[in-house]
Amino acid sequence: MPQYDQLRAYYNGELVPVTEARVSVYDSALMFGDMVFEMTRSFRRQPFRLEQHLDRLYASLRLLDIDCGLTRTEMLQVTMETVEANLAYIEDELDYYIMHDISRGPLDFYRRVFPAGLRPTVIIAIWPMIEHIARVAEYYETGVHAIIPSQGAIPSRYLDPKAKTRSRLHYQMANLQAARYGPDAWAVMLDEHGYIAEGTSCNFFMVKDGALYTSEPRNILRGVSRGYVFALAEELGIPCRGANIEPYDALQADEAFLTATSFSILPVTRFEGRVIGDGRPGPVTKRLLAAWSEKVGVDIPAQAKYVAEKYMTQ
Repeated sequence: MPQYDQLRAYYNGELVPVTEARVSVYDSALMFGDMVFEMTRSFRRQPFRLEQHLDRLYASLRLLDIDCGLTRTEMLQVTMETVEANLAYIEDELDYYIMHDISRGPLDFYRRVFPAGLRPTVIIAIWPMIEHIARVAEYYETGVHAIIPSQGAIPSRYLDPKAKTRSRLHYQMANLQAARYGPDAWAVMLDEHGYIAEGTSCNFFMVKDGALYTSEPRNILRGVSRGYVFALAEELGIPCRGANIEPYDALQADEAFLTATSFSILPVTRFEGRVIGDGRPGPVTKRLLAAWSEKVGVDIPAQAKYVAEKYMTQ
């Protein structure tokens, strides 16, 4: 098995051992969670929708007023160079994550520690997709249990969730609260008006009478996978629209699912302790997931199951 400690990361202009790509204790990322990030996965070892992830990365940088020192074209170039430098260290049968982490760098208070001057922190790292997909392998068949935690989503008028940042304590609190209901429990947060906003690092969809509904985009992270479902639905002739979804609506749904970069589409078969539909992944959910699998040339549920069976026992 390849040694993952041999992986290389792009760190402020250089490729270094991944263990040396470190954030300073004086970095704004550590002090304030002031770091923009993106997670892009591959299918068949080719980055999937990397352009869309970079679009969101640079939109987040602009919102936070961070100049990373690289143009978008340069970022794409060094990203692909980092990928190429790491492929030999990851098994040929595995896909990988590309992780971009960018902060404005150490705070000005501590500039005396940096005689060469202050600069942004830019890290690009690669990691094999093992735990990220293995942990959900069984849920493609059984579905997950969506729980509304007491921790709600942060309204965009206080902190805009459309920027993908490492300042995510409310996600962690929601996860901890949902975990009390069991390993298959996934947090789905409400906004300040009582509408379903988003999961923690995922978006929520429901199906009613053959049509797809998902949360309106104002108080959520507008997921790249969420956008891809819109595109797939259009191709398949499935109506899809943003809406104000109340928990009541979710309980009346025929089907529900979550979307995220790691697992693509994951069925939700229970909501707040009640069964959705017949308690199994529904036909629209299956159709969308099958279409996604066909587009990328990977049976997504089968891949997760294979990785879980082969690698999680090692």
